[in-house]
Amino acid sequence: MGPTQFSSLPLEEAVLSNLESIGYHQMSEVQSQTLPHILNGRDVIAQAMTGSGKTAAFGLGLLHHLKPGQFRVQALVLCPTRELADQVAKELRRLARCLPNTKILTLCGGMPMGPQTGSLEHGAHIVVGTPGRVAAHLRKKTLTLEHVTRFVLDEADRMLDMGFQDEVDSITKCLPAERQTLLFSATYPDSIKKVIKRSLVDPVTIKVEQVHDDTTIRQYFHKFDAKTPRMTALQLLLLKHKPESALVFCNTRIESREVVEELRIAGFNAIALHGELDQKERDQMLVLFANKSVSVMVATDVAARGIDINELDLVINFHLANDVEVHVHRVGRTGRAGSQGVACTLYKNSEQNQLDKLAEFLGTELETTPLPSLQMLNEPPVKPPMVTLRIEGGRKQKVRPGDIVGALTGAGGVAATQLGKIDLFDMCSYVAVEDAVAKTALRKLGSGKLKGRSFRVRKVHH
Repeated sequence: MGPTQFSSLPLEEAVLSNLESIGYHQMSEVQSQTLPHILNGRDVIAQAMTGSGKTAAFGLGLLHHLKPGQFRVQALVLCPTRELADQVAKELRRLARCLPNTKILTLCGGMPMGPQTGSLEHGAHIVVGTPGRVAAHLRKKTLTLEHVTRFVLDEADRMLDMGFQDEVDSITKCLPAERQTLLFSATYPDSIKKVIKRSLVDPVTIKVEQVHDDTTIRQYFHKFDAKTPRMTALQLLLLKHKPESALVFCNTRIESREVVEELRIAGFNAIALHGELDQKERDQMLVLFANKSVSVMVATDVAARGIDINELDLVINFHLANDVEVHVHRVGRTGRAGSQGVACTLYKNSEQNQLDKLAEFLGTELETTPLPSLQMLNEPPVKPPMVTLRIEGGRKQKVRPGDIVGALTGAGGVAATQLGKIDLFDMCSYVAVEDAVAKTALRKLGSGKLKGRSFRVRKVHH
């Protein structure tokens, strides 16, 4: 029994069986280094990037120490964005499905306070939420943290970058002094050190190596010039690699919008993710991108926080990141779930110093790869394989994925193999279908019924 096997940990037999059933056989590096300390009750600081398995690391720790018979909030997980909070809660529920009567509740902004207050009145064991909404419930006294024994700050650097310092401080003050605190962060800025000093006691510090090698991610560095400007270079890379899903990083919100406009004029299927979108628009954008109805998402680092897309073919740095650790974090979004990813970075002569700093940080020489030939501009952009349909009914109307599949695959409908991701929200649902059968699927859903009711259905445009 090796030290990287989950069975080497003092976990309940039911938990180990559940891990086996969901395909968790061997621990990732962050799990093997942190879990023994977490299960032991130590405070832990872990520097690890998104996709390293950190949710299961702290999740197993929370569940191990949970007392299901005591129906009160025993653990709090703070996340920077609603998307990440939803992902964390979903993973915790998967890990806890072998533990009966364990209630996990999400408290995030962009949703009405009333239903959340009602859920809190019925009780919960674990709360996963965003700082702003958790702080709001504390102010209204609809949430109490007096029985919390475990506190997790997930993607702490992103939370502070997004301006949640005051909320994190106010929440921490409402927690018992006697507790375990776990802090996970991809980068380690000075602001994190202040949080650590105020929130953690004698923590174990673990840093999981973040440098990527060619077995998981191929990195290319491309120099552009007046003959082939930055925007042309971006188009050439998208045409060459033909990604179904590409994430393009810009350094400013204005630039991300301008890049999308230029890409659309050139025939690319692209969307911009930025801070001016409301939560419903942001949710819809992320659904379109994750289910392959949109090929290119252009975003700033702030807007992209909390996004966790497993099948991401390509990352392009339209500009070099201002911080070398941010570069590693960006690049690490591809090459996930055992697949090989590609990351391309554009730079010009005047940015050579930044490139040298990055090479020093990565401990390797960075070779410049020539840009594809301008002849590539004659190639047509890749068309997304899927189209998204929106159904004006969701969890509140008791709509389930099986209902949607059944309605679409009945007589005169489409094949199950022609369906993609299904996403359920409180008041609506999204289903991805192959482009070739979109009209058939729209007709089938529009003329049929779900849960014995007719719901309005439309194709989502962006």
